Amino acid sequence: MDERKKGLLMVCMGASMWGGSGVAGQYLLQDCGFSTEWLVVSRMLLAGVILLVTDACLYRESIFQIWQDKKDALEVLLFAVFGMLAVQYTYFACIKAGNAATATVLQYLMPVFIVGYTAVRARRLPRYLELICVAMAVGGTFLLVTHGSLDKLSISPLALFWGLASAVAAAFYTMQPKRLIRKWRPTLVVGWGMLLGGLALSFLCPPWNFVGIWHPLAGLIYAYIIIFGTVVAFGCYLGSIKYIQPAEASILGSLEPLSAIVFSLLFLKASFGVMDLLGTALILATVFLLARRGKE
Repeated sequence: MDERKKGLLMVCMGASMWGGSGVAGQYLLQDCGFSTEWLVVSRMLLAGVILLVTDACLYRESIFQIWQDKKDALEVLLFAVFGMLAVQYTYFACIKAGNAATATVLQYLMPVFIVGYTAVRARRLPRYLELICVAMAVGGTFLLVTHGSLDKLSISPLALFWGLASAVAAAFYTMQPKRLIRKWRPTLVVGWGMLLGGLALSFLCPPWNFVGIWHPLAGLIYAYIIIFGTVVAFGCYLGSIKYIQPAEASILGSLEPLSAIVFSLLFLKASFGVMDLLGTALILATVFLLARRGKE
């Protein structure tokens, strides 16, 4: 297998594992009664420790070097609380209030918020293509949450709220740590973000206060979320950048909501109608168009 094919395979595997973790999370939250807070705090603490240990083994450098600079330290703390913790909590809260497929698709409204923030910061109007993408994303969301009817929502208002909050948090999570990742290493930055975000939530929800029904299947699914849905998926996605362009990786990353839909249909017997598919297609199309523009 040549390097390009290897990179394409890695990003596809990573995105699919992320989509699968959402479906796995839905099972734990809705069928096993896990609390959103406990699932998020335990996932972040365990994944953070694993990523930091992995970083130390791979690079043979101190994981505490990032704390020597005050600016770096402040940015890590902001990323941990308002980026990593916020995106994890809002995503799983949306799953609990709705379902994994809807939560993942709504999170992919992230580029719309990035376009808006960039336009305000640069003091310019969005470009023509960006306006088209915003209209497509809004139209897709409308179809997804109303099924084309203004009389009622097809998902609960709470699920819609958490889904939109997840998109905002994902936009912050994507843009804020750019300087840190360029200066340091993705595994180091995300590892500390996971660990500190988990520690921050521990004050409100200690990880030993478990809520839910624990059985062997729940244990296997929980292990999948930690190992494959977080650490391995993250490693595959970042590792693919070594062989393919970042823009290509971001385009193929849209396999995450598609895999979430497929897994939901296969394992959770979820219903996904024509309006849902059309709304999803419109939202994902914005990711493709904006990623292609970025590549050009």
